[in-house]
Amino acid sequence: MVALYAGTHGIANHLDAVLDGAAVLKARSRCDIKLVLVGSGREKQELMLRCQRENLDNVIFHDPMKKGDLALAMAGADVGMQILANVEAFYYGTSPNKFFDYLAAGLPVLTNYPGWIAGLIKESECGFPIPPESPEAFADALEQAADDRARLSSMGGRARMLAESRFPRGELANQLVDVLEDVIQA
Repeated sequence: MVALYAGTHGIANHLDAVLDGAAVLKARSRCDIKLVLVGSGREKQELMLRCQRENLDNVIFHDPMKKGDLALAMAGADVGMQILANVEAFYYGTSPNKFFDYLAAGLPVLTNYPGWIAGLIKESECGFPIPPESPEAFADALEQAADDRARLSSMGGRARMLAESRFPRGELANQLVDVLEDVIQA
């Protein structure tokens, strides 16, 4: 099973949460679960060094990808990871673009912070909202995903339906045009 994170490897992203979960999975001998981190950023080198130090061979790093290549990577993944630091301002003050990419790709989403995204995932039953800073809950969610592929497939279908029903690209583009036209006319 493959869980994919695509985005910045920075302080705000707190990808140590992924490595903490990877350590729990490794201790549980779950070598069938791979965590793939795609992107770059200020913290990437330290994250890679930590993986070497702790022999976290269940974590794979990739450089940033072009959109087409990233779409192929998402097609080969089973879960999309929406990871951020446990900062209250993020709960309702962020709208991460990769979350929408995961939904559009039909990937169930694992998120590690409360707020509107976690609420939407729970309400739509399209992923795994887990408590922040809980490596055990992180590992539990990925084990559930790996062990119940039928449920995972259903979650992926609901993720895609959520993307189409709540975030249709054409409708959102028209809303943006309306806003911009209002600003220009003001």
